Amino acid sequence: METQNPKKILIIGGVAGGATAAARARRTDETAEITVLERGPYVSYANCGLPYFIAGDIQKRSALLLQTPEGFDGRYGVKVHLRTEAVAIDRSRRVVRAVGPKGEVEYPYDALILAQGGNPIAPSMPGADAPHVFRLWTVPDMDRLEKHLREGQPKTAVVVGGGFIGLEMAEAFARRGLATTVVELAPTVMSLMDPELGHQVAGALRAANVAVMTGVAVAGVNAADRTVTLTDGQTVLADLVLFSVGVRPELTLAREAGLEIGASGGLAVNAELRTSDPHIWAAGDMVEVTHKVSGRRVRVPLAGPANRQGRIAATNALGGHMKYNGALGTSVVKIFEHTAAMTGLSEKAARDAGFDVGVAKVHKDHHAGYYPGGELLSLTLVYDRKTGRLLGAQAFGKAGVEKRVDVLATALHGQMTLEDLTELDLAYAPPYSSANDPINLAAFVGENDRAGVSPLMTPGELRAALSGPTPPVVLDVRTLAEFGRGHIEGARHVPVDELRWSLDDLPRDRTIAVYDRTGFLGHLAVRILKQNGFPSVYNVTGGYTSLAADVTR
Repeated sequence: METQNPKKILIIGGVAGGATAAARARRTDETAEITVLERGPYVSYANCGLPYFIAGDIQKRSALLLQTPEGFDGRYGVKVHLRTEAVAIDRSRRVVRAVGPKGEVEYPYDALILAQGGNPIAPSMPGADAPHVFRLWTVPDMDRLEKHLREGQPKTAVVVGGGFIGLEMAEAFARRGLATTVVELAPTVMSLMDPELGHQVAGALRAANVAVMTGVAVAGVNAADRTVTLTDGQTVLADLVLFSVGVRPELTLAREAGLEIGASGGLAVNAELRTSDPHIWAAGDMVEVTHKVSGRRVRVPLAGPANRQGRIAATNALGGHMKYNGALGTSVVKIFEHTAAMTGLSEKAARDAGFDVGVAKVHKDHHAGYYPGGELLSLTLVYDRKTGRLLGAQAFGKAGVEKRVDVLATALHGQMTLEDLTELDLAYAPPYSSANDPINLAAFVGENDRAGVSPLMTPGELRAALSGPTPPVVLDVRTLAEFGRGHIEGARHVPVDELRWSLDDLPRDRTIAVYDRTGFLGHLAVRILKQNGFPSVYNVTGGYTSLAADVTR
């Protein structure tokens, strides 16, 4: 009886997608010869946990090392070669040339899986290579940084970049006792999210004594006096500098092999994660995928998608036909006692994608208001006004944030509409939610907007209108005390309970933009005005809470 030769599966990259692919390949085919090449000194480590080790939340360094070459071999029969860098792919011979401890070695393959991830961007500027300048991407990066914190005893830190890792590291440094400053070139931190949420995140950082400087960049690092110079001429003390300004996909090997690169700058793959070479698959931060909402090809460098892609790539490399149907970019970040999370498209991204965008904002306690311990939860839904389809969501608060965003990520996956969200039967008890969850309430607000019952205007739209040729009348319907604590310049003040007796004082030939504290009383005011014949009335979604957090003012 003829025995078929075992299939040779070669995987380049041993973290996240690569490690998952190796384990999946073995579970799929017990006879396959599976080899992993990893250029670093570790395989299958928890790189998302690195900031939490620096912060002290994770006490044992070993907890971050999820697997070893010996462990992979013992459990899965997978051969892992560490400190081994793939330097060339010979596609015609199906051979990868690599350089490692044994010198130059050729590894043949029947199916090749690329899972090389990305590399943090290293800005080119004076002093960027100084010994007190760091990045955080690998375990050796973490070890070097931890050694400096212990032995160098820094007192001040500058984090360059206000994205996920940058903010996690700002918290870590602050908790280690360093006077910390975040420098972000964009107008707000967390620039993937809309400005209101970025402003809220910055507020949480400042409340924890972390300085935040936006709209400015670092021009140089001064090793002699331990400062950084900013592009506006300011200097900031920095015994430690951490750059976290983005990640580029690792595409050198793929480019040199002639594989197709996509429009977004990631490696092009089809739904089965196959590259332009029929014998090569790819997964993780290096590939471009379809965004499930916009339909555009994008890069989504997150651990969750990378792991799922590794599983699919390995299945298909062994003859399967699983499909990866895209990503939503669902993400969450902890900022001291607060949490910020998002899924799908932001308002800006939805507009850029050509949708007729509606935005509904609510600010509510995360559970029943009468139950002690409620924390304010800010929730934004982005939707298509024409169809009511949910396009994205963002949330911020101290409790209940990730729960709501996970529900809304599920809704996006199912292409649900606002009407669907109004009907969601979510778990309720006073310690956990309200009879109408904030998700239900935000959907009610959006549906009222679409139906014309209570049309919405975003804070940004209001500010644009106020600078236009025919600015609206701005009507503040809060209490006198609330109005006295701060209001939009030029706003007329009529408390909602007095509005029915003040209708003759308001013009009927101009647009009226109404706001209260969070949006509910504004909705009542809009209903009063519309039913009394005022033709053009809008409720400023999120009320003064959102207006105050709108950094475009």
